Amino acid sequence: MNPSRATLVWAAGVAAYLVAVTQRTTFGVAGLEATDRFSASASQLSVFTVVQLLVYAGLQVPVGVLVDRWGPRALIVTGGILMAVGQAQLAFADSVGAGIIGRLFVGAGDATTFISVLRLLPAWFEPRRIPVLTQWTGIIGQLGQVVSVIPFVALLSTFGWQPAFLSAAALSVIAVVLSVSVIRDSPVAGSERTTQTLRETGASLAEAWKQPGTRLGLWSHFTIQFPGTVFVLMWGYPYLVRAEKVGEGPASALMTLFVAVGIACGPLLGRYVGRHPLRRSTMVLAIAALMSGAWLAVLLYPGPAPLPLLTLLVVALAVGGPGSMIAFDFARTFNPAARMGTATGIVNIGGFMASLMTMFVIGVVLDLLLGSGFSQGDLYALASFRLAMAVQLVVLATGAIAIVSARRRVRRRMAEQGVVVPPLREALARERRRRREEKAARRRDS
Repeated sequence: MNPSRATLVWAAGVAAYLVAVTQRTTFGVAGLEATDRFSASASQLSVFTVVQLLVYAGLQVPVGVLVDRWGPRALIVTGGILMAVGQAQLAFADSVGAGIIGRLFVGAGDATTFISVLRLLPAWFEPRRIPVLTQWTGIIGQLGQVVSVIPFVALLSTFGWQPAFLSAAALSVIAVVLSVSVIRDSPVAGSERTTQTLRETGASLAEAWKQPGTRLGLWSHFTIQFPGTVFVLMWGYPYLVRAEKVGEGPASALMTLFVAVGIACGPLLGRYVGRHPLRRSTMVLAIAALMSGAWLAVLLYPGPAPLPLLTLLVVALAVGGPGSMIAFDFARTFNPAARMGTATGIVNIGGFMASLMTMFVIGVVLDLLLGSGFSQGDLYALASFRLAMAVQLVVLATGAIAIVSARRRVRRRMAEQGVVVPPLREALARERRRRREEKAARRRDS
């Protein structure tokens, strides 16, 4: 295997994913303009992103099956074409219905990309490198949010709606050309594809679902992926600008910080997963607790939250992005390679189902509070937004309970296979002993 060739193929796949994230997040930063363009209420505005994510989540399992059968390259190219069509449609849309059709295409194209890029990794790289490369795939891809927050917002504010969204569509065309030119499914053409009957496909899907590790991955993704997605894709920017009154400049800076924190945390979490594979779910639960605590601190603060507290919130939410990559490591390690795409698709449903459900409920709550007079005529009043955003705490608690339940099943099956997970205090004590021994060895060597 040629390492340079493998890196080039992976880089092209990551570039396609970066563009997909850009297309996914453009509407989130255009929310205020969309309210005026389509004369939309909060719940109508949330439907744009809910439809996008509903299509995304609904296609995860079919895409997982297709990528196992047809290979990643075909799915990445198809996704790029669909996203280009969707953004072009949105550029010319002048009604809620027409705009939603555009986001439907974007969601369908986005759905094919991430799973396909992850599917390239076992074909081109050694297993020991995959956890860290998975993190880097997510990290670099999330730079698409920076493209949305900085150059796209600049285009939108300077040239208007149509030029901004047509430019986004052109970006997907470039990604399609790059993918066709560079990406190959494996070093040996066609070796990663499988031919299955419909019955065999159904059996593969059933086996992936019956594996407790797959379900642990799904609930892990459900729990810690959605808060950051809800914040970045839909409600974070209006919340910061209209409710917390931080201004557009600081709001864009906080969105950029979100990406920077993800970049910094990703490699650390990748190394953690590689060194402590039996403690992956513990890290997921710790991240869920961190995000819950940050939201509670902001929501319970009397009056508008100070910028340092909002910064801590953004940092906590940002950790959830690379943290959710741990869920895909469950899919990889608890399933054979032949059904990895299918298992990854199941896992990837979790976070996006939680996201679309939460986004929509937040919009409904805002509209109900406006209609009741609670918000005194301001759709995005701080008091209303606080009640609406508190919905996330219920979803976080539900996910954490499900993780604990799924983890028990996984550990029971592992125990039947002779793998016993020691109590956390024993593992921490062993880690402290290991570090002391390493320090003593370094002193002797010096």
